[in-house]
Amino acid sequence: MPHPLGTRPAVRRTPLTADEKARSEANFAQLVAQMLVTEGRFRVSADTPEMVELFQTVARRVGDMLQRPVVSYANGRYIVITFGQEETPGLADRGVRSPRE
Repeated sequence: MPHPLGTRPAVRRTPLTADEKARSEANFAQLVAQMLVTEGRFRVSADTPEMVELFQTVARRVGDMLQRPVVSYANGRYIVITFGQEETPGLADRGVRSPRE
């Protein structure tokens, strides 16, 4: 059925079930880890709080998998996952501060 010019029906999204969420976290973690290792970052559309939460969880899993700091940045449209700053041993001994201090 055609809609009047300039109007569109509201998109209704169905929330993920617990099983879908668990499977997507596991599968996306593999993909994101591979992209971080090869490309250095991963960017995906995440325009709902549910998607942002999903990919933040994925970022934490990837950090655990790779045993490296991983950070995520979301702006309401996209989320970017990339490697975080690593602590460099010995910098404090030389009077150099890490970026987190």
